[in-house]
Amino acid sequence: MRNLDIDLLRTFVAIAQHETFAAAAARVGRTQSAITQQMQRLEQEMGCALFEKRGRHKAMTSDGVRLVAYAHKILALNDQAVQVTHSGGPAEKIRVGSPHDVAQSILPNLLRRLSKLSPDLQMEIDVGRSPHLMDALRENALDMAISTRYDDAFPGIKLRTSPMVWICAEDFVFNAALPVPLVMADEISLFRQLSIARLDANHIPWRTSYMSATLVGIKAAISAGLGVTARTTELLDANMRVLSEADGLPRLPEVAFYLYVQPTCESPVLRELFDSTEHIATRFGPSFA
Repeated sequence: MRNLDIDLLRTFVAIAQHETFAAAAARVGRTQSAITQQMQRLEQEMGCALFEKRGRHKAMTSDGVRLVAYAHKILALNDQAVQVTHSGGPAEKIRVGSPHDVAQSILPNLLRRLSKLSPDLQMEIDVGRSPHLMDALRENALDMAISTRYDDAFPGIKLRTSPMVWICAEDFVFNAALPVPLVMADEISLFRQLSIARLDANHIPWRTSYMSATLVGIKAAISAGLGVTARTTELLDANMRVLSEADGLPRLPEVAFYLYVQPTCESPVLRELFDSTEHIATRFGPSFA
């Protein structure tokens, strides 16, 4: 049985990631001719062609594509073995969940702080809807979660509140004389509940214009001018605008984002993060032991 060269596989993966020999050469700190020689050696070890010419460039063969998946796994196990040997034990793993709304705002800052507390930390990120994240926390599938749901069954911190507004496309023509065309989540959600409740309380007719299971779908529908949605200001893009009371829509409440931790989790990193979180508005739930 042949033994594959880790260095060759690392270069091979770099080519797959950067798509050209030249870009891969810059990534691994070798000349392009050295990269070519390495791939020739790897093809000899594998006993098959991994690349083929397509015009002026080289593309992976079907065998090359199959090898990429295995190469990723081999390198991951190799790097993990080296890390465990040098650190004296496996790196701590933290499973973090976040709603789509703040995946580009609150979540990066949280991950940055975790990384500074423990550079060798392994993090698994689950970006989804708040109800599903809270279910995952209850089922011990997450160690920590950001959520819009208040639940004092978990140790929690109120991170911040965000204004909830009516959002539509920049060029959307809103007619207050017609039922409000709502773009909503296809399941019961906090935003859906609050928007419908405010419209009903103010006797404003509405209709379902578009429903989606994801925030990506909701943003696409808004950008396409299919209607109006109620979300926090994190959703706003340059091609969107906010409708207000001047347009005939009711004022919406602010939405809070909470940070929760798994009560049974004994991670010292989570304890330090939780205790050092700045700008704590409210802390609730059982003590984090």
